[in-house]
Amino acid sequence: MQLIIVESPTKANTFGRFLDKKDYQVEASIGHVRDLPTSKMGIDLEHDFAPHYIIAKKKNVIVKRIKALAKKADSIILATDSDREGESISYHIAYLLGLIQEEWPVSSMKKNSKTKRIVFHEITHEALVEALKKPQELNFDLVNAQQTRRILDRIVGYKLSPLLWRKMGKRWLSAGRVQTVALRFIVEREKEIVSFKKEPYFRIGGIFGEKANLKAELIAKNEEKYERTEKIVLFDGTYSYTKTTIDAKHAEEINSDLQSDTFTIDEISEKTFKRYPQGPYTTSTLQQDAARILHLTSKASMRLAQHLYEKGLITYHRTDSTYLSPRFFADAKTYIAQKFGKEYLIEAPRIYKTKSKLAQEAHEAIRPTHLAVDLDSIGVDTNGPSFGLTSSHVRLFELIKRRALASQMKEADIKTVKVSIRGKKGYLFETSWEQILFDGFLRIYEKDQLKGDGYTNLHLHPQEKIALKDVEILSRETLPPPRYSEASLIKTLEEKGIGRPSTYAPILSTIQERNYVEKKEGRFFSTMLGKAVVDYLSSAFVDIFKIDFTAKMEDDLDRIAQGEEKIIDVLKTFYLPFSSNLALQEKDTTHIDVEEKTDEKCPTCQSPLVIRYSRFGKFYACSRYPDCKFTKSYVETVNQLCPQCGGQIVIKYTRRKRKFFGCSNYPKCTFAAWKLHQIQKQ
Repeated sequence: MQLIIVESPTKANTFGRFLDKKDYQVEASIGHVRDLPTSKMGIDLEHDFAPHYIIAKKKNVIVKRIKALAKKADSIILATDSDREGESISYHIAYLLGLIQEEWPVSSMKKNSKTKRIVFHEITHEALVEALKKPQELNFDLVNAQQTRRILDRIVGYKLSPLLWRKMGKRWLSAGRVQTVALRFIVEREKEIVSFKKEPYFRIGGIFGEKANLKAELIAKNEEKYERTEKIVLFDGTYSYTKTTIDAKHAEEINSDLQSDTFTIDEISEKTFKRYPQGPYTTSTLQQDAARILHLTSKASMRLAQHLYEKGLITYHRTDSTYLSPRFFADAKTYIAQKFGKEYLIEAPRIYKTKSKLAQEAHEAIRPTHLAVDLDSIGVDTNGPSFGLTSSHVRLFELIKRRALASQMKEADIKTVKVSIRGKKGYLFETSWEQILFDGFLRIYEKDQLKGDGYTNLHLHPQEKIALKDVEILSRETLPPPRYSEASLIKTLEEKGIGRPSTYAPILSTIQERNYVEKKEGRFFSTMLGKAVVDYLSSAFVDIFKIDFTAKMEDDLDRIAQGEEKIIDVLKTFYLPFSSNLALQEKDTTHIDVEEKTDEKCPTCQSPLVIRYSRFGKFYACSRYPDCKFTKSYVETVNQLCPQCGGQIVIKYTRRKRKFFGCSNYPKCTFAAWKLHQIQKQ
């Protein structure tokens, strides 16, 4: 009997469908079996940062079972995921089975012919059989990289969080090496929005033709363009925005002048170009599109992807690589030809350059394991791969499938038409549109990316006279840089080299749970608490929470994973200046009070009420606390009435910080809705 150890029961069940139960027994560790203690730091700072791992109480039964099964097994196969976390889980299991040398950092296993490590990137019968034929050694460089990250994050969290508690009097606050930098992007953006000076300007459009209703924009007069591009420097880079030189008075003058002008079509230019599909999904791009298209949080999309992976439906979902296997190229070619026709095939597989320096070519992009799988038609066979899947799983699977498939389809042929309309007084209008000549990959992808294709039946000719039917004067205002959404923040973090895609979901979840940010209409707003935390930490620990410093630490972790850097050197380089700075800050007894002023009066003593923060969110409190201890709940209302009882609709949150809308008369009225538009339909 061979014992295979994986992380999750779902993965174990999927393995069980592929393997003969007479020869193999699959056991799940349920994640990490050993970790740093929660009650203390667990890092020996005096002896090369040696970690002190313990077995969690709830894992004792699992560990005993694995040890007992290992003694009886002819061989032990470590089959955890192929990333740093998976390698680390295998390392800890091997340690508990007595296979790891007692040394720090670890660099070798004891000689033991019973133990094997297999690596695979999809849970399919073919991949499993192939992996069993090619067992490997544990990759201690990956283990060391994971342990270094764990130690760094533990030091920062366990040293800075108590400092915040003392500074702000809130024992539920937390700081993190990557978490605080991610939060800083949101806080700095809020400051940039506040400091941005909005400027009014006008755009002028014309509607031409008796029947055509051709809309064009005024862009110049006598070759002098109206539009200007401005740039400002932000915390995360440069922000560009446009405006025109047309003010209200000028707009009226132009409008009056246009009424007596005559126009001809100055030029019609047509160009054809090819639009190529994007590469298959990586962890980061999947999270971005899941947020943008499916409106899923990064935490939700990763949970769904984990389930799809463990069911054997997609390849491993934690990857920085855009590499696709030759087998997928062959399967995609067959599928595309049968489903859409040979005209959608490309001559040779399309290869995408992987942006991440760490990505290994052995690691594939996220793709379906079998293209013929249709989750809608599989059914809910309790022994099949679709059991336990929801409509959200199906939507995410289809997103992954379309992206991977589109990457190997023929590019689209697009025609763009640009029309210039010139007046005798020197005014120049322009408009353009796109038309699909051959849809290619757009057959299954986002056709709404095309720029206005409503004029494809127009018959226009150069130098042809065309009447100006109407003038549109549009009042505009320069817009500040937009607040971050989950998708745009993840994109920025990846571009700047902050953290790793697998860490984004828990980071975004944490900063919301700590009440550092609020999400409104899909955008992050920093709270006063989040601003206070970031302002203090970024000024007290200037280097640690800079973009460049955090990105460099990720590079150091990558070099450890590649065997090019030593753990102790990286940890010492970080800790020595950090500890000196920390000692100075611990001597500073200044208290930071976080509160928002209001116009309300305390009903007990008539002093002003302020808004303060607890671990559960905002609340009203008397400004004379502790002399006056009056408090009341903070309720944020919306301009809607309850359709059941006519009460005020208020914003509420679940325990997991998911926002919903409920009646203020609860519990007498139990009306609730996830979205505002659902209230209107009641």
